[in-house]
Amino acid sequence: MIRVASFNINGIKARLPRLLEWLEETRPSVACLQEIKTIDENFPAAEFEKIGYKAIWHGQKSFNGVAILANGADPVEICRGLDGDPDDEQSRYLEAEVFGIRVACIYLPNGNPRPGPKFDYKLRWMERLRSRMHTISAEEVPAVVLGDYNVIPHDTDVWSPPAMADDALMQPESRAAYERLLGDGWTDAMGLHNPRGGVWTYWDYQAGAWPRDHGLRIDHALLSPELADRLVASGVDKAHRGREKASDHAPIWVQISD
Repeated sequence: MIRVASFNINGIKARLPRLLEWLEETRPSVACLQEIKTIDENFPAAEFEKIGYKAIWHGQKSFNGVAILANGADPVEICRGLDGDPDDEQSRYLEAEVFGIRVACIYLPNGNPRPGPKFDYKLRWMERLRSRMHTISAEEVPAVVLGDYNVIPHDTDVWSPPAMADDALMQPESRAAYERLLGDGWTDAMGLHNPRGGVWTYWDYQAGAWPRDHGLRIDHALLSPELADRLVASGVDKAHRGREKASDHAPIWVQISD
């Protein structure tokens, strides 16, 4: 079995003890990280090598940043960044080949406040992502595109739809762009296994969201048809959100048959 996981760590320097703890306790085959918030030179690759993980990363000072870690293997980088906007300097996309699977780690723009340039950037970025996913599909390889999509696909993916009604994460345009990815043949693993919703991956630090379980599902794993056929299970490592100095996200994972 291959376990591919994703974790928006919300600052790798601040959360490194929690991250190492999660890796050692759950031992995913592949771990995709978002919001590492560090320049490339400061990425703590040596700390991961001590526990058996090799890494590639695409950093940015203070913001964004993504990484792919593999247990006992070297991820072979395919590309970093998305085509379609030569002026885009934000580190949000990293793609690699590992264990015979194409793995793309994404940190999709939040889009708030809306309306405005940040929301426009979000929608353009989603179209660029769709274009890249078309390219991957054409290669007919087993692939997973996972990470923080910053999209709440359905009302059942949030504790209170009225509370988020004005947020960029659940606007009709954001949802429609996400649905287009599924319409292209990609499978939302968590949505497939939890058709009634009610599964959260993010709890805000504010307003007692975690103790009150006021959460959202914005971290997703989309599988190509070649990989969806091998999907065994998916889940959220929810308990890790409740630990001291935790990220505001919990890790998600998919289990794939060999």
